[in-house]
Amino acid sequence: MTRKSRKIAPLFLLALFFMASLVSCKNNQEAKEIIETNLSQTENQELFFKISLAQWSLSKPIIEGEMDPMNFAQKAHEMGFSGIEYVSGLYASKVEEMGLQTVLDTLKARSEQYNVENVLIMIDGEGDLAVSDKAERNKAVENHKKWVDAAQFLDSHSIRVNLFGSNDAGIWKSNSIDGLKKLGEYASTKGINVLVENHGYLSSNAKLLVEVMEGVNLPNVGTLPDFGNFCLKREGGERWDAKCTEEYPRYQGIEEMMPFAKAVSAKSYNFNEEGQETSMDFQKILKIVKDAGYKGYIGVEYEGQVLTAEEGIIATKKLLIAEGSKL
Repeated sequence: MTRKSRKIAPLFLLALFFMASLVSCKNNQEAKEIIETNLSQTENQELFFKISLAQWSLSKPIIEGEMDPMNFAQKAHEMGFSGIEYVSGLYASKVEEMGLQTVLDTLKARSEQYNVENVLIMIDGEGDLAVSDKAERNKAVENHKKWVDAAQFLDSHSIRVNLFGSNDAGIWKSNSIDGLKKLGEYASTKGINVLVENHGYLSSNAKLLVEVMEGVNLPNVGTLPDFGNFCLKREGGERWDAKCTEEYPRYQGIEEMMPFAKAVSAKSYNFNEEGQETSMDFQKILKIVKDAGYKGYIGVEYEGQVLTAEEGIIATKKLLIAEGSKL
């Protein structure tokens, strides 16, 4: 072999390697696209429900300033979601800076740009609808009305509210019925549902919450069953961030809430190597949801600490598709 040939040989081999890499990358990309297409087809053709993304799944990067909440629609679109669920509290600084209507104008424009449906708005920080003080309760009702109007503007079907208030079951029930009925009557004039999530304390007592629904007796007032959030009491009487000392039976609670459900939240925390959620049986829950005749959106709401927000969202979505396709 000549010296020139010895120089060309390594270059030739390098070129072959480069070409093989390109082919491999192309094949990998095609494989990825096939997988994503199959997942999309599974979701669209075989599932009895649609999948939305609850913004609380992205609360950590938003709160830490790594993500602009105004880009929520774009992020959801990039991750393959067809619906989104806003969290009002994550826009507090934006509303203060820009004004609520400017925020809403931007969110609506971006949801249209990225072809995602605005499903609902989860409302926090606007007062307690079940508080015992009547004047304070009425003020909370008034505070929530602007979010009913916001939901109508965004073409969402619902707002989600909280019921905390008294720890006395009888007092809580009476106050809850009063606050919900007043807000529900207003929301009915706007074509908006008012939904209560099991969100701790007496609101996580599904039997009692059903009694509230029956007491309100309005077609646009219902529930938003969350797969988690069935803690009734925590250490030290804390509402959040303390060990749960008493919990309502999860599967029983979801089943009791489903007849009034107009939205569902797939809460998740941790996953094992098989991709199953370690604290609950997704297939069992989804069967309860299906048996209730529900066919709307189920929102992915990852709240774990092990995976990143995106990893947790993807893991939850994959589990919903995997278990939902079996039913």
